Amino acid sequence: MPVSIPQQGEAPAADASFGSDLVLLVIGDDPAGTFTVPELPAAAGTRIRIRTARNLTEAGRLLTDDVDCVLLDLALPTGSETRAAASGAGDAACPDELAALQHVLRIAPRHAVLALTAEDDAELAAEAVRVGAQDYLCRDDLDGRLLGRAIRYAVARKRADIAQHRLTESTLRAQENARLERGLLPTPLLEGSDLRFAARYRPGRSRALLGGDFYDTVRTPDGTVHAMIGDVCGHGPDEAALGVELRIAWRALTLAGLCGDDLLSTLQQVLEHERESEEIFATLCTVDIAPDGRRAGLCLAGHPAPLIARQGRAAHLLPYEDGGPALGLLPHARWPRRQVDLGGTWSLMMYTDGLIEGRVGPTGTQRLGQDGMVSMINRQLAEGLTGEELLDAAVTQVRELNGGELTDDVAVLLLDRDQDRPHRAPEGDRDRLRRLPEGSRGRSVARSCS
Repeated sequence: MPVSIPQQGEAPAADASFGSDLVLLVIGDDPAGTFTVPELPAAAGTRIRIRTARNLTEAGRLLTDDVDCVLLDLALPTGSETRAAASGAGDAACPDELAALQHVLRIAPRHAVLALTAEDDAELAAEAVRVGAQDYLCRDDLDGRLLGRAIRYAVARKRADIAQHRLTESTLRAQENARLERGLLPTPLLEGSDLRFAARYRPGRSRALLGGDFYDTVRTPDGTVHAMIGDVCGHGPDEAALGVELRIAWRALTLAGLCGDDLLSTLQQVLEHERESEEIFATLCTVDIAPDGRRAGLCLAGHPAPLIARQGRAAHLLPYEDGGPALGLLPHARWPRRQVDLGGTWSLMMYTDGLIEGRVGPTGTQRLGQDGMVSMINRQLAEGLTGEELLDAAVTQVRELNGGELTDDVAVLLLDRDQDRPHRAPEGDRDRLRRLPEGSRGRSVARSCS
């Protein structure tokens, strides 16, 4: 037995999944009471509760998150403002009869929508589906079983559309992040070097993919190994993109023969031209290791000093008193290059501040800090950990001490050398140097960091 649409109605909050109540919002102006909603039989334990609205304003108030489906009577009168807003926000070719539908689709993007038409409005019904409705129903053929099936179908289709849209967005984000990751975390160019390389990267915040940390390592034709690690302030794709630009610029400038203050001054110019605002800055640590592997030049631009572990001695931080400011803070800053003795057998660990800013202690109010990190690394070295195992253990323990995901990104780079493996540049490297024009070879030597 059909029942007339009640003029007022409120449904309790309902679970969105099938098997529990579904909520239908009916929007239709029917002062004579000729349009009725049939009784809706329960299916598989799912009941359909009905709310009603006489106009779009009332529908906007009743369109809460627990509504699953909207049934809109296309005969609903619309004012000139609604028609103007619909034509200005969407398809200019849509007839005025769909102005109300366009308005509902705009205010209910996550809800399934059914269009209700007269029997002789097949064209209008098809146009309603083209505009965005999940399906249409004819007023004269409406019965409880048909309406119940249409509601469940429309809700399932809308959920499938939303899931597909999210999957597409996720796929595109993953592809973009993969491209950025290749730019942030490159393959080191160390062919011909006796140094071993390992690195780890972990973005801050759960479910994040990329941050503003970046690193790189290259070996120039004169046998010098150059390594860099940096951190753009902030998180997300914009910071990651800027980190990629700085890393690529560093590699190009390094291969061109720049190092030390000249290199960092040029990178600051790149940062100043590419950043979105003057508040954005980047910290940087660079080292250039001599071909014999026993000494290095160190430059710090607002970045934590590297940690060195020499054979038979406890790990400690390299000197950091002569560091300069972060890139992008002072327009005419200088970055002195400090000479460091490495020795014969050593491990050099470069890292971003995410590794030392995690919280520790039962109250979680203290930071690990550089001293805590040095103590942690020494304990792990005493356990015999080296290379990638050492980096894995360090990042894992920092996260455990923090009690969960770190808020900042973490990048760690490890270079180590064993003096029992004597260094000898491959014949190919010496051949490349010999093949360089005399003028180019002279400029390369003149710019050598060593």
